[in-house]
Amino acid sequence: MTSRRRAGLVRVALFALTVVGILATAFELASERHWNNSEQLIPWVALAVLSVATVLTALSARGAQLIARVLVLVVLGASAYGVLDHVAVNHDSGPLDQRYADTWESMPATQQWWYAATKTVGPAPTLAPGVLAQTSLLLLLAGWIKLPPREPEL
Repeated sequence: MTSRRRAGLVRVALFALTVVGILATAFELASERHWNNSEQLIPWVALAVLSVATVLTALSARGAQLIARVLVLVVLGASAYGVLDHVAVNHDSGPLDQRYADTWESMPATQQWWYAATKTVGPAPTLAPGVLAQTSLLLLLAGWIKLPPREPEL
């Protein structure tokens, strides 16, 4: 197998994983009915932006590649915001958890935040928004793979 063909297969595989990540995230958001307020619409917008970036990354134009990378950075920011927001929501619900209601205020802050980040307390899945980051990084990798020039045919 030539290096061009290998690079092409890896690029196609990364694009496929990107599309699967977008569709799976959309399915998860829809099944959770994640659209009840404007803040819950952020991942939907991020998915739309990531879809546009996927199309732009598939184009060979240098300008399209640059715009795609900027869009991916926007989605990475939205993903980081989502993770932090989910942790904060969980932290705020700590005093309401029946297991910790009496001891929450006396716990060290590091323990409170650890419980919030690990979803020991609270309803928000802290790693779910991270899937947007993973999918974005897959797309970045796909865009960075450049196919070597065609080998001359004999």
